[in-house]
Amino acid sequence: MFGFIGVLVILGVLLLFSAVKILPEYQRGVVLTLGRYTGTKGPGLVLLVPAVQRMIRVDLRVTVMDVPPQDVISRDNVSVRVNAVVYFRVVEPDKSVLQVENFLQATSQLAQTRLRSVLGQHELDEILSQRDSINHTLQTILDEATDPWGIKVANVEIKDVDLNETMVRAIARQAEAERERRAKVIHAEGEMQAAEKLRDAAAMLSQQPQALQLRYLQTLADMSNNGKSSTIVFPLPLDLIRPLMEAFPSKPGSVTDRTRE
Repeated sequence: MFGFIGVLVILGVLLLFSAVKILPEYQRGVVLTLGRYTGTKGPGLVLLVPAVQRMIRVDLRVTVMDVPPQDVISRDNVSVRVNAVVYFRVVEPDKSVLQVENFLQATSQLAQTRLRSVLGQHELDEILSQRDSINHTLQTILDEATDPWGIKVANVEIKDVDLNETMVRAIARQAEAERERRAKVIHAEGEMQAAEKLRDAAAMLSQQPQALQLRYLQTLADMSNNGKSSTIVFPLPLDLIRPLMEAFPSKPGSVTDRTRE
């Protein structure tokens, strides 16, 4: 008799433990009564009818999912290997249980297929330089696709873009050619600006012959003060010595008369 009562007590305790559930703040419980959805419980203490009701726990915290590396062919037919990370959380626990069998696996597979699809619409230069725009596009597409499952995709980030050695060398050559092109353009622009300044200086000197003579003398002074012993032969402009020749009287048949003729 006492043994039977003891068994009943043990069964009662087990039923009590199975009927009482405690959910933390970050979890919700989807309750099914005889297989039918009857509500979402939690957080805190939850009482269930043993053998009649069943509760499925759902975590509401942000989940970080690593998307495995995917082989992608870009729009310009370049093969790259890309991986990404997806941040999402459950906002409607009932849908995450009732509308999809395994929302974690479903979200992972969806992220892999959408990653290949979106990157295949961009060229390699865009994949490397426009990651923010591509991340936003992926986030929008995944958020719309997972909305019926009660999931909110907060962010998508492309982590690594791996290229083969041939493409790396080709990109390096392209970058070097671009740097050389910019250097030549800058050099040409500098030559053009220098030519414009020389043209302006020549126009100013042509209006003042005395300034041209002073510039000539300054050049001679600079050449004589360079610190090197050398012999320089240069033509003497006639305009420079004409005032000196006119200052002295000349004899008939002299060099001055012939010069004036």
